[in-house]
Amino acid sequence: MLLIQTSDENFTWLAPYAYLIVLLGFGFFLFRVFENWYADRYDRPFFRHYWVYRKLKPAQLSVIENEFEFYSKLTKKERLQFQHRLSRFLAEKKFIARGEIVLTDRMKVLIGAVGCMVSFGRKNYEYDLIDYILIYPEEFFSNINDSYHKGEFNPRERALVLSWKHFEKGYKISNDKLNLGIHEFMHAMQLESKQSRDIDSNRFSKQFQNILKQLTDDEVRARLDETKFFRNYAFTNQYEFMAVLAEYFFEAPEELENQFPVIYEATQKLLNFRYAGY
Repeated sequence: MLLIQTSDENFTWLAPYAYLIVLLGFGFFLFRVFENWYADRYDRPFFRHYWVYRKLKPAQLSVIENEFEFYSKLTKKERLQFQHRLSRFLAEKKFIARGEIVLTDRMKVLIGAVGCMVSFGRKNYEYDLIDYILIYPEEFFSNINDSYHKGEFNPRERALVLSWKHFEKGYKISNDKLNLGIHEFMHAMQLESKQSRDIDSNRFSKQFQNILKQLTDDEVRARLDETKFFRNYAFTNQYEFMAVLAEYFFEAPEELENQFPVIYEATQKLLNFRYAGY
């Protein structure tokens, strides 16, 4: 047997690289500690993006430029961020047509745009619990509770399911406080925030509890009864309230802030939403 002897001297050239790796690891650890402290202290992430490099195809960009009002209100820098996020969303989610409907790129872009709008203030914006987006022409029968739905989030199947008829109506009428896409994406975000421990989820949980606490305040409850500001469905349970609240936040921000300023501020912090005039 041939034995090859080696000495430690042959590997001394690796020492500087080993030190560099250790220093980089320690630096990354310190940054994460600082990042978590910053997010907890200021209720927002220190960085939402490390880099932005993806762009939409011209036809996709044309859809959001001409049909998605939120995009037009963003700054040039924010538009590049939005394109990057939407491009990733379209590449990573699988869209599936159900029933008698022809799935088009426009439909994918608009659904993705609503999702990216709702998560625009977050560092973690990918909706990790959603792999599939199922699109029906209109209301569909759901096996979850044996009834017809306009939309639902099914965590077991990792699927967001939408009636295109009601989704399209929701985004086209931008001031009626009814938006199916916002509603269902918020449900997915709620569950993700319960299951995760990242800085976005921690902030979401903190502000969600602040909102629920507000709903137990006697003065707020009296104002809710007096104004009938939120539609009745909002009070089905705490999760439906949050989904409805998101619809009101995006479609009637001034009304919400005037009527319930503390709830508005908590929602703004929950979503880290300080864009497009919000």
